[in-house]
Amino acid sequence: HPTMAALNQTSLQPASFLLLGMAGLEDLHTWLSIPFCLMYIAALLGNFILLFVIVTERSLHEPMYLFLAMLAMADLVLSSSTVPKALSVFWSLSKEISFHACLTQMFFTHLSFIAESTILLAMAFDRYVAICNPLRYATVFTHSVIARIGLAAIARSFCVMFPTIFLLQRLPYCRHSIMPHTYCEHMGIARLACADISVNIWYGFATTLLSPGVDVVLIGVSYVLILRAVFRLSSKDAQLKAVGTCSSHACVILIFYTPAFFSFFTHRFGRNIPHHVHILLANLYVLLPPMLNPIVYTMKNKHIREKVSQVLFRTGQ
Repeated sequence: HPTMAALNQTSLQPASFLLLGMAGLEDLHTWLSIPFCLMYIAALLGNFILLFVIVTERSLHEPMYLFLAMLAMADLVLSSSTVPKALSVFWSLSKEISFHACLTQMFFTHLSFIAESTILLAMAFDRYVAICNPLRYATVFTHSVIARIGLAAIARSFCVMFPTIFLLQRLPYCRHSIMPHTYCEHMGIARLACADISVNIWYGFATTLLSPGVDVVLIGVSYVLILRAVFRLSSKDAQLKAVGTCSSHACVILIFYTPAFFSFFTHRFGRNIPHHVHILLANLYVLLPPMLNPIVYTMKNKHIREKVSQVLFRTGQ
Protein backbone atom coordinates (compact mmCIF):
# COMPACT_ATOMS: atom_id res chain seq x y z
CA HIS A 1 0.00 0.00 0.00
CA PRO A 2 1.69 3.25 -1.14
CA THR A 3 0.59 5.45 1.79
CA MET A 4 1.75 2.82 4.29
CA ALA A 5 5.13 2.72 2.60
CA ALA A 6 5.33 6.50 2.74
CA LEU A 7 4.35 6.50 6.42
CA ASN A 8 6.95 3.86 7.19
CA GLN A 9 9.56 5.88 5.39
CA THR A 10 8.77 9.09 7.28
CA SER A 11 8.71 7.43 10.67
CA LEU A 12 12.16 5.99 9.96
CA GLN A 13 13.55 9.32 8.78
CA PRO A 14 13.62 11.98 11.47
CA ALA A 15 11.94 15.28 10.56
CA SER A 16 14.91 17.05 12.06
CA PHE A 17 18.16 16.54 13.95
CA LEU A 18 19.21 18.18 17.18
CA LEU A 19 22.79 19.42 17.06
CA LEU A 20 24.42 19.36 20.49
CA GLY A 21 27.61 21.21 19.55
CA MET A 22 30.63 20.11 21.54
CA ALA A 23 29.14 17.28 23.59
CA GLY A 24 30.82 17.27 26.98
CA LEU A 25 31.97 20.87 26.70
CA GLU A 26 28.54 22.56 26.90
CA ASP A 27 29.71 24.91 29.68
CA LEU A 28 32.37 26.24 27.31
CA HIS A 29 30.03 26.90 24.37
CA THR A 30 29.92 30.65 24.94
CA TRP A 31 33.71 30.82 25.24
CA LEU A 32 34.23 28.60 22.20
CA SER A 33 31.91 30.77 20.18
CA ILE A 34 34.26 33.77 20.55
CA PRO A 35 37.26 32.36 18.59
CA PHE A 36 34.83 30.71 16.15
CA CYS A 37 33.07 33.98 15.51
CA LEU A 38 36.31 35.97 15.16
CA MET A 39 37.86 33.38 12.83
CA TYR A 40 34.72 33.37 10.70
CA ILE A 41 34.66 37.19 10.45
CA ALA A 42 38.37 37.13 9.54
CA ALA A 43 37.68 34.47 6.88
CA LEU A 44 34.80 36.47 5.36
CA LEU A 45 36.74 39.74 5.33
CA GLY A 46 39.97 38.20 4.05
CA ASN A 47 38.37 36.24 1.23
CA PHE A 48 36.04 39.06 0.14
CA ILE A 49 38.93 41.54 0.04
CA LEU A 50 41.06 39.06 -1.91
CA LEU A 51 38.23 38.41 -4.39
CA PHE A 52 37.51 42.12 -4.76
CA VAL A 53 41.17 42.95 -5.40
CA ILE A 54 41.65 40.12 -7.92
CA VAL A 55 38.42 40.91 -9.80
CA THR A 56 38.95 44.68 -9.98
CA GLU A 57 42.71 44.76 -10.68
CA ARG A 58 43.50 44.11 -14.34
CA SER A 59 47.11 43.28 -13.52
CA LEU A 60 45.96 40.34 -11.35
CA HIS A 61 44.08 38.57 -14.13
CA GLU A 62 46.85 35.99 -14.39
CA PRO A 63 46.48 32.22 -13.84
CA MET A 64 47.95 32.16 -10.34
CA TYR A 65 45.62 34.91 -9.11
CA LEU A 66 42.56 33.50 -10.85
CA PHE A 67 43.16 30.20 -9.03
CA LEU A 68 43.47 32.22 -5.84
CA ALA A 69 40.06 33.79 -6.54
CA MET A 70 38.58 30.30 -6.97
CA LEU A 71 40.19 29.25 -3.70
CA ALA A 72 38.63 32.25 -1.96
CA MET A 73 35.18 31.30 -3.30
CA ALA A 74 35.57 27.69 -2.16
CA ASP A 75 36.69 28.97 1.27
CA LEU A 76 33.64 31.22 1.57
CA VAL A 77 31.30 28.32 0.79
CA LEU A 78 33.20 25.93 3.11
CA SER A 79 33.05 28.23 6.13
CA SER A 80 29.60 29.69 5.46
CA SER A 81 27.93 26.31 5.11
CA THR A 82 29.03 25.28 8.61
CA VAL A 83 30.03 28.13 10.93
CA PRO A 84 26.76 30.14 11.14
CA LYS A 85 24.90 27.00 12.26
CA ALA A 86 27.66 26.09 14.72
CA LEU A 87 27.41 29.57 16.24
CA SER A 88 23.64 29.31 16.54
CA VAL A 89 24.16 26.01 18.41
CA PHE A 90 26.78 27.58 20.70
CA TRP A 91 24.51 30.54 21.45
CA SER A 92 21.47 28.23 21.93
CA LEU A 93 19.57 30.18 19.25
CA SER A 94 18.57 27.13 17.26
CA LYS A 95 19.96 23.65 17.70
CA GLU A 96 17.48 22.02 15.36
CA ILE A 97 18.17 21.34 11.69
CA SER A 98 15.69 19.63 9.38
CA PHE A 99 16.72 16.35 7.75
CA HIS A 100 16.89 17.91 4.28
CA ALA A 101 18.71 21.01 5.53
CA CYS A 102 21.19 18.66 7.19
CA LEU A 103 21.80 16.80 3.92
CA THR A 104 22.15 20.12 2.08
CA GLN A 105 24.67 21.36 4.64
CA MET A 106 26.66 18.13 4.39
CA PHE A 107 26.58 18.31 0.58
CA PHE A 108 27.91 21.88 0.36
CA THR A 109 30.52 21.37 3.09
CA HIS A 110 32.08 18.34 1.40
CA LEU A 111 31.51 19.75 -2.11
CA SER A 112 33.50 22.91 -1.35
CA PHE A 113 36.17 20.86 0.41
CA ILE A 114 36.74 18.61 -2.65
CA ALA A 115 36.58 21.63 -4.98
CA GLU A 116 39.22 23.38 -2.88
CA SER A 117 41.41 20.27 -2.96
CA THR A 118 41.12 20.21 -6.77
CA ILE A 119 42.05 23.90 -7.00
CA LEU A 120 45.10 23.35 -4.77
CA LEU A 121 46.20 20.59 -7.14
CA ALA A 122 45.75 22.94 -10.11
CA MET A 123 47.82 25.56 -8.29
CA ALA A 124 50.60 23.06 -7.67
CA PHE A 125 50.57 22.23 -11.39
CA ASP A 126 50.60 25.95 -12.17
CA ARG A 127 53.74 26.42 -10.03
CA TYR A 128 55.31 23.33 -11.62
CA VAL A 129 54.85 24.67 -15.16
CA ALA A 130 55.94 28.19 -14.13
CA ILE A 131 59.19 26.91 -12.65
CA CYS A 132 60.00 23.78 -14.68
CA ASN A 133 58.63 24.83 -18.05
CA PRO A 134 58.40 28.63 -18.01
CA LEU A 135 58.46 29.01 -21.81
CA ARG A 136 55.32 26.94 -22.23
CA TYR A 137 53.48 28.60 -19.34
CA ALA A 138 51.51 31.10 -21.42
CA THR A 139 50.36 28.42 -23.86
CA VAL A 140 49.41 25.91 -21.13
CA PHE A 141 47.46 28.26 -18.85
CA THR A 142 45.16 30.21 -21.13
CA HIS A 143 42.02 31.80 -19.71
CA SER A 144 39.84 29.11 -21.27
CA VAL A 145 41.95 26.37 -19.64
CA ILE A 146 41.57 28.07 -16.27
CA ALA A 147 37.79 28.34 -16.73
CA ARG A 148 37.71 24.62 -17.60
CA ILE A 149 39.73 23.77 -14.49
CA GLY A 150 37.23 25.72 -12.38
CA LEU A 151 34.30 23.86 -13.96
CA ALA A 152 36.11 20.54 -13.56
CA ALA A 153 36.62 21.24 -9.84
CA ILE A 154 32.88 21.81 -9.40
CA ALA A 155 31.87 18.85 -11.60
CA ARG A 156 34.25 16.50 -9.85
CA SER A 157 33.10 17.41 -6.33
CA PHE A 158 29.46 17.23 -7.43
CA CYS A 159 29.95 13.73 -8.84
CA VAL A 160 31.70 12.56 -5.68
CA MET A 161 29.13 14.04 -3.27
CA PHE A 162 25.84 13.51 -5.10
CA PRO A 163 25.61 9.75 -4.32
CA THR A 164 26.02 10.38 -0.58
CA ILE A 165 22.61 12.09 -0.51
CA PHE A 166 20.97 8.85 -1.68
CA LEU A 167 23.22 6.73 0.53
CA LEU A 168 21.94 8.68 3.54
CA GLN A 169 18.32 8.91 2.43
CA ARG A 170 17.97 5.14 2.05
CA LEU A 171 18.93 4.55 5.70
CA PRO A 172 16.36 4.14 8.48
CA TYR A 173 17.04 6.36 11.48
CA CYS A 174 14.45 4.92 13.92
CA ARG A 175 13.83 8.39 15.34
CA HIS A 176 17.49 8.76 16.36
CA SER A 177 17.81 12.48 15.96
CA ILE A 178 20.42 13.67 18.47
CA MET A 179 23.70 14.56 16.80
CA PRO A 180 26.68 15.38 19.04
CA HIS A 181 28.19 17.78 16.52
CA THR A 182 28.12 21.42 15.40
CA TYR A 183 27.22 20.64 11.78
CA CYS A 184 26.18 17.74 9.53
CA GLU A 185 28.97 15.55 8.16
CA HIS A 186 28.45 12.46 6.02
CA MET A 187 29.67 9.98 8.62
CA GLY A 188 28.10 11.93 11.48
CA ILE A 189 24.67 11.48 9.90
CA ALA A 190 25.30 7.86 8.87
CA ARG A 191 26.24 6.89 12.43
CA LEU A 192 22.72 7.80 13.60
CA ALA A 193 21.15 5.17 11.34
CA CYS A 194 19.83 1.97 12.89
CA ALA A 195 21.04 -0.19 10.01
CA ASP A 196 24.24 -1.42 8.44
CA ILE A 197 26.23 1.61 7.23
CA SER A 198 29.18 -0.25 5.74
CA VAL A 199 28.31 1.06 2.23
CA ASN A 200 28.55 4.62 3.56
CA ILE A 201 31.80 3.87 5.36
CA TRP A 202 33.40 2.33 2.27
CA TYR A 203 32.06 5.00 -0.06
CA GLY A 204 33.39 7.72 2.24
CA PHE A 205 36.70 5.93 2.50
CA ALA A 206 37.06 5.36 -1.26
CA THR A 207 36.13 8.93 -2.18
CA THR A 208 38.49 10.42 0.40
CA LEU A 209 41.35 8.31 -0.90
CA LEU A 210 40.42 9.03 -4.52
CA SER A 211 39.76 12.75 -4.30
CA PRO A 212 41.76 14.55 -1.59
CA GLY A 213 44.05 11.51 -1.22
CA VAL A 214 45.13 11.43 -4.87
CA ASP A 215 45.41 15.23 -4.87
CA VAL A 216 47.86 15.18 -1.97
CA VAL A 217 50.02 12.58 -3.72
CA LEU A 218 50.04 14.52 -7.01
CA ILE A 219 50.76 17.79 -5.19
CA GLY A 220 53.66 16.03 -3.46
CA VAL A 221 55.00 14.77 -6.80
CA SER A 222 54.79 18.24 -8.37
CA TYR A 223 56.71 19.69 -5.41
CA VAL A 224 59.45 17.09 -5.66
CA LEU A 225 59.83 17.97 -9.36
CA ILE A 226 59.75 21.70 -8.55
CA LEU A 227 62.46 21.32 -5.89
CA ARG A 228 64.59 19.25 -8.25
CA ALA A 229 64.32 21.96 -10.89
CA VAL A 230 64.97 24.72 -8.34
CA PHE A 231 68.22 23.21 -7.12
CA ARG A 232 69.40 22.90 -10.70
CA LEU A 233 69.02 26.67 -11.12
CA SER A 234 72.46 28.24 -11.17
CA SER A 235 71.89 31.40 -9.15
CA LYS A 236 71.08 31.48 -5.44
CA ASP A 237 68.74 34.36 -6.21
CA ALA A 238 66.64 32.33 -8.64
CA GLN A 239 66.52 29.48 -6.13
CA LEU A 240 65.27 31.75 -3.35
CA LYS A 241 62.64 33.30 -5.60
CA ALA A 242 61.33 29.90 -6.66
CA VAL A 243 61.23 28.63 -3.09
CA GLY A 244 59.46 31.85 -2.08
CA THR A 245 56.65 31.42 -4.60
CA CYS A 246 56.13 27.84 -3.49
CA SER A 247 56.38 28.33 0.27
CA SER A 248 53.04 30.15 0.57
CA HIS A 249 51.35 27.41 -1.42
CA ALA A 250 53.01 24.73 0.71
CA CYS A 251 51.79 26.50 3.90
CA VAL A 252 48.23 26.58 2.58
CA ILE A 253 48.38 22.90 1.66
CA LEU A 254 49.51 21.92 5.16
CA ILE A 255 46.86 24.12 6.79
CA PHE A 256 44.18 22.61 4.56
CA TYR A 257 44.94 18.90 4.61
CA THR A 258 46.33 18.32 8.10
CA PRO A 259 43.16 18.90 10.19
CA ALA A 260 40.99 17.38 7.45
CA PHE A 261 42.89 14.10 7.32
CA PHE A 262 43.16 14.00 11.11
CA SER A 263 39.42 14.46 11.34
CA PHE A 264 38.79 11.85 8.68
CA PHE A 265 41.01 9.19 10.23
CA THR A 266 39.84 9.77 13.81
CA HIS A 267 36.27 9.29 12.52
CA ARG A 268 37.25 5.92 11.05
CA PHE A 269 39.81 4.55 13.48
CA GLY A 270 39.94 6.73 16.56
CA ARG A 271 37.63 4.81 18.86
CA ASN A 272 39.51 5.99 21.99
CA ILE A 273 39.70 9.64 21.00
CA PRO A 274 37.30 11.82 23.04
CA HIS A 275 34.31 12.96 21.04
CA HIS A 276 34.93 16.68 21.48
CA VAL A 277 38.37 16.23 19.89
CA HIS A 278 36.65 14.81 16.77
CA ILE A 279 34.36 17.81 16.64
CA LEU A 280 37.13 20.34 17.24
CA LEU A 281 39.11 18.83 14.36
CA ALA A 282 36.04 18.82 12.13
CA ASN A 283 35.57 22.51 12.90
CA LEU A 284 39.23 23.36 12.39
CA TYR A 285 39.25 22.16 8.82
CA VAL A 286 36.28 24.33 7.86
CA LEU A 287 37.63 27.37 9.76
CA LEU A 288 41.42 27.40 9.61
CA PRO A 289 42.01 27.31 5.83
CA PRO A 290 39.38 30.00 5.01
CA MET A 291 40.83 32.27 7.67
CA LEU A 292 44.54 31.69 6.96
CA ASN A 293 44.63 31.36 3.16
CA PRO A 294 44.08 35.07 2.42
CA ILE A 295 46.57 36.02 5.15
CA VAL A 296 49.27 33.63 3.91
CA TYR A 297 48.91 34.72 0.27
CA THR A 298 48.74 38.42 1.08
CA MET A 299 51.81 38.26 3.30
CA LYS A 300 53.84 36.08 0.98
CA ASN A 301 52.92 37.78 -2.30
CA LYS A 302 54.27 41.29 -2.78
CA HIS A 303 52.00 42.02 -5.74
CA ILE A 304 48.82 41.11 -3.83
CA ARG A 305 50.07 42.87 -0.69
CA GLU A 306 50.50 46.15 -2.60
CA LYS A 307 47.08 45.89 -4.24
CA VAL A 308 45.31 44.99 -0.99
CA SER A 309 46.90 47.90 0.89
CA GLN A 310 45.96 50.21 -2.01
CA VAL A 311 42.34 49.10 -1.78
CA LEU A 312 42.24 49.36 2.03
CA PHE A 313 43.85 52.80 2.17
CA ARG A 314 41.84 54.11 -0.78
CA THR A 315 38.62 53.22 1.04
CA GLY A 316 40.04 54.36 4.38
CA GLN A 317 40.67 57.91 3.14
